[in-house]
Amino acid sequence: MPLHTPVLATEALEALAIVPAGTYVDATFGAGGHSRLILEQLGPQGRLFAFDADPSAPAHAPDDPRLTLIHANFRTLAAALAERGVTAPDGVLYDLGVSSMQFDEGERGFSFRVDAPLDMRLDPTQGETAAEFIASRDEVELADAIFQFGEERASRRIARALKAKLPQTTGELAAIVAGVVHVRGKRERVHPATRTFQALRIAVNDELGALQTSLDAAAGVVRPGGRIAVISFHSLEDRIVKLFFREDARLQPLTRKPVVPGDEELAANPRARSAKLRVAVVESEEAA
Repeated sequence: MPLHTPVLATEALEALAIVPAGTYVDATFGAGGHSRLILEQLGPQGRLFAFDADPSAPAHAPDDPRLTLIHANFRTLAAALAERGVTAPDGVLYDLGVSSMQFDEGERGFSFRVDAPLDMRLDPTQGETAAEFIASRDEVELADAIFQFGEERASRRIARALKAKLPQTTGELAAIVAGVVHVRGKRERVHPATRTFQALRIAVNDELGALQTSLDAAAGVVRPGGRIAVISFHSLEDRIVKLFFREDARLQPLTRKPVVPGDEELAANPRARSAKLRVAVVESEEAA
């Protein structure tokens, strides 16, 4: 299986300002694209700790003694690093959301391109599935999640339809939402279920809560002068990162505006089109 192309790779590596003997954290290992590039810039004494909630991540890990792969959600960043004696890493990189590799694995339930069980868990070994989430929430709670996390204006009508039919597969979910949202005779550029799929995935995995917790942890453990770099793919994530970098007294933002992919990268990798990179440096104790 071909590995996915890491987004904003050059910009992210430059943002980390890697020290060859340093210690770095890839908070979202995925298929290992960014981790491999970090390892290329590290010397023999350098160390990389990579997090991924997906138990399939080790299959994509390079055989490198400098790499420690941690099967955990990045919300546990501080505790997991402390357990391994890491107290002041030089930088942390986040590449948020679901990787293209996970989208392409139809059985994971992240995409409506393949009819599959309605799962959507980043870690399929624990927590409730998207189907269980729909069944266990009342109509108001479900509508609120679809509106908040998917920015879907038809959230109430969608929630009512989902509670009436309780879909068990991605195809059933997509058909129900399309039946509510699709305007007859109108050809849509984006599938009408896209926002609902996004909302359920974020809700099932508590992605925004995990991000907030992990950013706070990173700001507390990265050494003074170290960097935190975050690649996000939708406005909800980007807003959290922007406000956190701006308002946390421990950090100094280095990107007034987010770095976005150039034309060459977009031509080679259309999935990068919504990517935004923000970077902050941890303030020195003297500055604080």
